Amino acid sequence: MFNKSNLDNKVAIVTGAGSGMGKAAAKLLAMNGAKVVVSDIDKESILLLEKELNDLGFDVKAIHGDVRYSKQVNNIVEQTVSIYKKINILINSAGILKPPKKVTEVDETEWDLVIDVNLKGTFLCSKSVLPVMQSEEWGRIINFSSTAGRSFSMVGGIHYTSSKAAILGFTRHLAKEAAEHGITVNAVCPGLVDTEMIRSSMDEEKIKSYAESFPIQRLGTKEEVAELVNFLVSDKASYITGASFDINGGYLMI
Repeated sequence: MFNKSNLDNKVAIVTGAGSGMGKAAAKLLAMNGAKVVVSDIDKESILLLEKELNDLGFDVKAIHGDVRYSKQVNNIVEQTVSIYKKINILINSAGILKPPKKVTEVDETEWDLVIDVNLKGTFLCSKSVLPVMQSEEWGRIINFSSTAGRSFSMVGGIHYTSSKAAILGFTRHLAKEAAEHGITVNAVCPGLVDTEMIRSSMDEEKIKSYAESFPIQRLGTKEEVAELVNFLVSDKASYITGASFDINGGYLMI
């Protein structure tokens, strides 16, 4: 079950909203009163989410786009402003995971793909919304890192680990820059969460083995991560910026 908070009159963009943690975050923000633009490279998935949430009475718009390309990112932002006149919240949850490989086995094309989606996409989306947030003198940016960014990835390759570590540095730097405009920037670092991406990357036996090795012996849920995101975009977190938040069942304690 989700906890209720007040995001009335806030406008949010959630990337990677077609599935997984992005979808869960978009739902919770809408439930708590935000007007939400859901974006994803998978157009069908966000159109289905738009209909689902609109049918429940929530104000949600689907805008297709690929976060690797500035023209498409700027289009998402421009359409959002055209519809809602402002942007208060950005959730950079678009991401991609590729199976683990030795460094010598990762080709340049695959490296570029993972870095472009996970890191460049976070940069492009943040860059595009900042002028709009600055004009409002209020904003919340949440970047999705991972336990991989803290240590190394159990289920992804070196490109995934590298991109998620870089997002932590990006978060700190942007938080320092944006604070004077009333904008906070934080990162969430999920561990092994029960998502479509994880289920497609390993078999049930391996998932069970990982889960049993954690202090809290299960996978995390998408809803638990969404609750953390919801807290960080609320007024309750107004004095938190440049921080990263682990949510991993105790797998990594630092």
